[in-house]
Amino acid sequence: MDLTDERRKQIDAMSYRTLLSRWRFDTAGDPWFQGETGEYWKKCMAELRDSPETDHVAISKEIGWG
Repeated sequence: MDLTDERRKQIDAMSYRTLLSRWRFDTAGDPWFQGETGEYWKKCMAELRDSPETDHVAISKEIGWG
């Protein structure tokens, strides 16, 4: 999916918890995770995950795998 300004704003407004939860539980093949938008999604998730303010292990455990 092409990355528009609106999609970029939506992704930028999401927390790491939200990004990870959607990444794990949205339908396989969801257009949000494909193309330019998917690449931006992954980039934002990685940046938030690696931030010292994010306890990514705890968030991952809280979300679980369904």
